[in-house]
Amino acid sequence: MYGDPERDILSSITVGQENSGPIKLYYEDHGTGKPVVLIHGWPLSSASWEKQVLDLLKAGNRVIAYDRRGFGQSSKPTTGYDYDTFAEDLHKLVTELDLRDFGLVGFSMGGGEVARYLGKYGSDRVSQAVFISAVPPFLLKTADNPEGVDAGAFEGIKAGIAADRPAFLSQFLSDFFNVDVFRGKQITDQAVQLNWNIAAAASPTGTLDCVTAFSSTDFRNDLKRIDVPTLVIHGTADRIVPFPVSARRMPEFVKGCKLITIEDAPHGLIWTHASKINPELAHFLS
Repeated sequence: MYGDPERDILSSITVGQENSGPIKLYYEDHGTGKPVVLIHGWPLSSASWEKQVLDLLKAGNRVIAYDRRGFGQSSKPTTGYDYDTFAEDLHKLVTELDLRDFGLVGFSMGGGEVARYLGKYGSDRVSQAVFISAVPPFLLKTADNPEGVDAGAFEGIKAGIAADRPAFLSQFLSDFFNVDVFRGKQITDQAVQLNWNIAAAASPTGTLDCVTAFSSTDFRNDLKRIDVPTLVIHGTADRIVPFPVSARRMPEFVKGCKLITIEDAPHGLIWTHASKINPELAHFLS
């Protein structure tokens, strides 16, 4: 596998097996220098990092972006849509590539992988952690998490997916980018369509099961174990992962983390506000 010129065309590693077929994770590995691993949000793929990859490469990083199981060009099994498995998949990838002293960057649902990976495997190989529009500490409202979101909201999402997934994705992406505010300025119809195409190609099972995973997984203990420099970036107008539920609470669990709020920015700020985020990201990772 190593030294194979075909590797860059369609690189993948096998992380498991379902019946007669292997479960493979697709990844791209570009550039040289300090490694940065990018973990995408739901229900997208590594392609959603388009605006960050170019700037991180220019800043002298080696950039590794992969597709979570069920999404993008990775295998689409019907099992394994939980954060212990996601973290194990990530661990297999960074071990296979023998990455050391790397930055770990998670967007939205991907922030859960960052938290669970560091909570489960520690920071021996990791130099920095970044959470962008991320789901930790804990989204679901419970008796000991009164700041969370009511369970009915997530049941509504699952019902929408089950009834008409393509139609649900259209409405979801409208709120993802606050299209009513930014359309024609910081987001085009074509960019929204691109994201819809990516999301529509995902596994229906994975799309549905991941809602349970990102809404009901409690990352508070994982966050308390983080002992590397940590950056948190979040938009104040996030309609998907509300700022008060998520980023505003992060300093309570990750001591010394740096919190950057982007005023009036939507959930999908890695596209709409890339010009503000990318310099902060490159500077922190350097």
